[in-house]
Amino acid sequence: MVKNNTLVRSSANQPESLVNPHIELYAEQHTSEEPEILKQLSRETHLKTVAPQMLSGHVQGALLRTISCMMRPMKVLEIGSFTGYSAICLAEGIAEGGILHTVECNPELEEIALKYFKLAGVQNKVELHIGDAFQIVPSIQGPFDLVFIDGNKDDYIRYFEMIFDKVSASGFIIADNTLWYGKVVDNHPGSSREVAGIAEFNDYIMNHKGVECLLLTVRDGLTIIRKL
Repeated sequence: MVKNNTLVRSSANQPESLVNPHIELYAEQHTSEEPEILKQLSRETHLKTVAPQMLSGHVQGALLRTISCMMRPMKVLEIGSFTGYSAICLAEGIAEGGILHTVECNPELEEIALKYFKLAGVQNKVELHIGDAFQIVPSIQGPFDLVFIDGNKDDYIRYFEMIFDKVSASGFIIADNTLWYGKVVDNHPGSSREVAGIAEFNDYIMNHKGVECLLLTVRDGLTIIRKL
């Protein structure tokens, strides 16, 4: 949580938060209600997975849904499905006849994701791929109007370089966790792989001549990248 503008750990088992929890709660209360299916998915994720904080959650999910509904993309790619929450949100805005390809490396999460794709009524818009994104994505035909990157944090530059030529002209890439609990601010040679990877990615994007970017302080940081 944040006290007196200082980042602190909320508990021994909880990650650091960038936003005062009272403000986060207020934002949730003033964001359109979370669909019941997503509430159920969130509950099951917290019961059955060891890292439920990886879930996009209510406000971030609503933002992803809003972006997708504004764009009405025909083809979407997601790297890092987890239990399917963000895929469901992104799928809601897909244009008629469109498709979302989502890639998850952990086969143990497949059953939950497929279950909720069906319950949410998006099973015909979402194709789940289980395995290594670097092996799977090259075989998926683009172009993609929208890409959501939420995989291994030290691989973000590799993901970006892999998909960049597959993104349509003026298409968008959204990268999750680009503040990494605020630790990117104090990145140093002894930082974790995740902190170093995200910090390097942020600098890489800022200096990339083929894009413009906006880093939002939503949840753990979302960077919206537009291909020029």
